[in-house]
Amino acid sequence: MSTKNERAGIVPHIVMGVMAIYFLLPFWWLLVAATKSNDGLFQSAPLWFADFHLIGNLKTVFTQENGIYLVWLRNSALYAVVSGLGATVVSALAGYAFAKLRFPGRTKLFALLLGLIMVPATALVLPTYLLMSQAGLVDTVWAVILPSLLNPFGVYLLRVYTHESVPDEMLEAARIDGAGELRVFTSVALPAMRPALVTVLLFSMVASWNNFFLPLVMLSDDHLFPLTVGLRTWYMSAILGNGGEALFNVIVTGALVAILPLIAAFLLLQRYWRGGLTIGAVK
Repeated sequence: MSTKNERAGIVPHIVMGVMAIYFLLPFWWLLVAATKSNDGLFQSAPLWFADFHLIGNLKTVFTQENGIYLVWLRNSALYAVVSGLGATVVSALAGYAFAKLRFPGRTKLFALLLGLIMVPATALVLPTYLLMSQAGLVDTVWAVILPSLLNPFGVYLLRVYTHESVPDEMLEAARIDGAGELRVFTSVALPAMRPALVTVLLFSMVASWNNFFLPLVMLSDDHLFPLTVGLRTWYMSAILGNGGEALFNVIVTGALVAILPLIAAFLLLQRYWRGGLTIGAVK
């Protein structure tokens, strides 16, 4: 009997191990490829080291075209931080309102919000471009930031979390003590929403950092490109030739550097990813 239980317990571990390898394999390939020369990238084993040119590749990445990669890196950081913080603030306000406030049309608006979650973001890019064009914001940073402030999934997540984790008794107690709605939100509800806020912030920052189609449509100035669009221009130049050397190893190294800030963000913010902040607050 114990042998059967042990075997049954091993199977999930094997499945998890296989899935972990499956998800880590692309990152391993990227890490290995970033250490190779341009010739070694195509002539050596794809999943193992051959020559070590990582330092040289990094130097080329940061000096190519007068260091434009640093400009793209700065732009991606700007778009991700501003869009992430803005989307989190908007989602927190809307999620709290849907969960704890009573106003006309709340149910219908929330149903509309659920419908918006089902709409692919790429389907809204062209209508958004027309709106931004009429407002004169095309080819500016605001053409990328403003559409990213609306995060229907973030609103839904914070609405559900607030409804379940922020007791009405705490809010009523604050109102009885004379706190206004803004004070109730910032001093009582917002601290209890912190785990969900961090989740929405991470999702919003990652989505903005990885955003490709929106800035591709909105921007034509290469000094406003994020990393996703910038690396694509290098890739297209390498594919088409354009009279220069096709440095695919530089593109791969640039892609590796591009994901490091996301890994750092997850590592720094994961300690705030905790629940149960209000357990025991209300008897």
